[in-house]
Amino acid sequence: MSWPRLLSQRRFPDQQLFATSAAPVRGAFVQDYDRVVFSSAFRRLQRKTQVMPLPETDFVHTRLTHSLETAVVGRSLGRLAARHLMEADAKLAVQLPNLDQDCGDIVSAACLAHDIGNPPFGHSGEDAISSYFLSAAAAPHLAQLTDAEVADLQHFEGNAAGFRILTHTYAAHSSGTAGLGLTYATLGAFTKYPRPSLVADAAKVGGASEKKYGHFQTEAARFQHVAAELGLLPKDATTGFYHRHPLAFLVEAADDLCYRIIDFEDGLKLGLIAPETGLPLLKKMLNDPAGRVGSVQWHDWREELGYIRARLIGKLVAELASLFAQHAPTILSGHYDQSLIKELSCWTDLQEVQRISINQLYRSRPVLEIEAAGFDVLGGLLDAFLCAIFDASQGHRSRKLLLLLPEQFRAEGHQAHVSAYEKILLLTDFVAGMTDQNALSLYKTIKGIELPKGF
Repeated sequence: MSWPRLLSQRRFPDQQLFATSAAPVRGAFVQDYDRVVFSSAFRRLQRKTQVMPLPETDFVHTRLTHSLETAVVGRSLGRLAARHLMEADAKLAVQLPNLDQDCGDIVSAACLAHDIGNPPFGHSGEDAISSYFLSAAAAPHLAQLTDAEVADLQHFEGNAAGFRILTHTYAAHSSGTAGLGLTYATLGAFTKYPRPSLVADAAKVGGASEKKYGHFQTEAARFQHVAAELGLLPKDATTGFYHRHPLAFLVEAADDLCYRIIDFEDGLKLGLIAPETGLPLLKKMLNDPAGRVGSVQWHDWREELGYIRARLIGKLVAELASLFAQHAPTILSGHYDQSLIKELSCWTDLQEVQRISINQLYRSRPVLEIEAAGFDVLGGLLDAFLCAIFDASQGHRSRKLLLLLPEQFRAEGHQAHVSAYEKILLLTDFVAGMTDQNALSLYKTIKGIELPKGF
């Protein structure tokens, strides 16, 4: 793979690059960032769970604040990593004089969008959707689908839903086919798992890019188009299985860093993790021989926590950037496929942070109770609407339910000739795109638990 091709400023799906007479005020990748910010799917992240579902406190992170912070970390990580590459390769620095800025902007835009396809109720939302499609209730609706289409649904993946949001335009909205019209470079960096849901075991080698999948069957041709434009190396040409865009490693690292440390911080602030346990562990990772943390007399441990977290992230960003530069040759040749974060000097301590977070935060009673409810809510919505969609008699209740679906998610009008798989995926788009509160409210309404309030 080559950097000039990997940094393609062409916009999906058209391969024409529009020339400008002068340097633009906003580069192509900054425009990508702005397009994500102004999208409705990104805006809905403000009411989607990061860790604590339906939080009652304003300092707990949502998907929106997590995405914004990950984008900030990603920008620094991308610029610093590229600066290392430029310092090590004078020819590359001459060939791509803006490499550091471009990499920072690409990684930042991809980080900003990295959770845009995640459903309500946190990571359990993905499990809830998958569990429904694995249930006996869903079986009749899947009878006409291919094995690959069934795998998409029974192993629902927020990353694939995100790629669909970024590249898909609903027929009811317009005749366009660009989604958000992002550059190929940003789409490539966004795709941490460049593979379909169903891949032959013989093609798998157990790398970091293989843990999940990155696109549904409906977007398979689109991703292969992106891969061809960027010159991504195929792992298995017959199944559309590719090596990652190099900057996807930095997107993954920024996300890993933020959710591990900042989720831990949330657990401390919520009182689910004891300060006397959490603070010493973070200080150990910071390893501050100059004693700057101890040189200040802190009157509020929360302020001390914020200071330690900020300095720790800065330290780890610098280390990750150096690691990326070291591995760049093998990443470009497709011979490296590991998570950079696992090579950090404090990896053992980060694992301990994760262990404590799992036991005391992710498995805390409030989280488990609301996540468990999420299974009923999302599964209940999918079942009710799918029964209506595939109701051959189109009874009164089915017609009423279908009218509750926004037009773009109905297989009618502009979308009258879609397959059973596409009908199901349209509904899944609707349910996965809802906020926590919206999903809960609609579920209560259609089940007759709670009537909607007047306008």
